[in-house]
Amino acid sequence: MPDLRAGLIGLGMMGRHHARVLGSLPGVELVAVADPGGDVHGAAAGRPVHEDIHQLIAAGIDYCMVAVPTAYHEEVGLALAEAGVHAIIEKPLAPDTPAAEKLANAFATRGLVGAVGHIERYNPALQQARARLEAGDLGEVHQVATRRQGPFPARIADVGVVKDLGTHDIDLTAWVTQQSFVTVAARTAYKSGREHEDLVAVVGQLSNGTVTNHLVNWLSPLKERVTIITGERGTLVADTLTADLTYYANGEVATTWDDIANFRGVSEGDVVRYAIPKPEPLRVEHEQFRNAVLGEDADIVTLEQGLATVRVAEACIQSAATGQTITV
Repeated sequence: MPDLRAGLIGLGMMGRHHARVLGSLPGVELVAVADPGGDVHGAAAGRPVHEDIHQLIAAGIDYCMVAVPTAYHEEVGLALAEAGVHAIIEKPLAPDTPAAEKLANAFATRGLVGAVGHIERYNPALQQARARLEAGDLGEVHQVATRRQGPFPARIADVGVVKDLGTHDIDLTAWVTQQSFVTVAARTAYKSGREHEDLVAVVGQLSNGTVTNHLVNWLSPLKERVTIITGERGTLVADTLTADLTYYANGEVATTWDDIANFRGVSEGDVVRYAIPKPEPLRVEHEQFRNAVLGEDADIVTLEQGLATVRVAEACIQSAATGQTITV
C-alpha cells in the first residue's frame, strides 16, 4: 500500500514540530505545507510551501494537520471536510461551541476521520494512569486535581488561558476517568493587560460523582504540569513535564497512636515511581491518527470529544462572568 499523502497548514511554533514528526512517520509522506506567512522556521525541508488551504488541498492530500491559530480552525476545517480530506485539528477544536459543532457535523456527515490534538492524552504518565484506573488500582476515584502554570507564551493571542491551557486539563480529566463534566464553578483574573483571562481556578463534578479542581495560569515563573488522582486505595501523581507516574498507596499497617489515626483518616503506605516507556507524545498522537485514517484500531480524540471540551471551557468562562455554578 502506498504511503498516505499528508499536508500541514500552519508553520508556527507547533507547526514545525508537526512537520518534523510527519516527515519521519512510517506509512506517511508529507507532500506539502502551507502558511500565508511563509516558512519562518524552515519546517518545509524542501517541500512545496503554499499560501492557503485550497492550494494545499489541490496538492492531492489524504489528510491534513491543522496547526493554524484557533480563530481559523472553523474555516480551514470546513474546507477540508468539503474536499473529503481527513483532518487532525490542534486544540481547542474551535473558538466557540457553534463553530465546534459545525466542524464535528461536517466530518461526521461525510464519513471522514476527524481528531483534535489534545496531546496530553498521549503523555506516557497519563496513559499509564488511565490503564491503572481501568485495572481498578485506585478503586473508586474520589478526586482529580490538576496544576498547569507557567510564563505567558507570546505566541498565543486569540484565546485566553481557559481555552488554550485549561482545555488540556478538561480533556485529560474526562478521558482518564472516563466520565463527563456535569457542573463547573470558576473564577478568572486578568493581570497581564490582555483582553483574555490569564488565570483560572475551577471546581467541577463529573458524571460518577468525582470532584475535580484545576488551577491554570500564565502568571508564574514556575512551569508545572501535574495531575493528582485520588481514590479509595491511594493516589496517582502524573508529572507530564517529566512523564513520571508515582503511586502513593494507602497504608496497610494500622496506626496505633489514636490521635494521629483520627486525624489522618488513611495511613501512609508504600510509594512507587513506575518505570515506564516514554515515547514522544506528539509522535504517538500522529501514529494513532494515521492508524485511524487507515481504518485500523486507534486511540484518537474525536471531534465530538473536542466539542465537549469546548463546551466545558465555555461553561467555565460563563461561570466566572456570572459568579454561578454552571450545569454543562
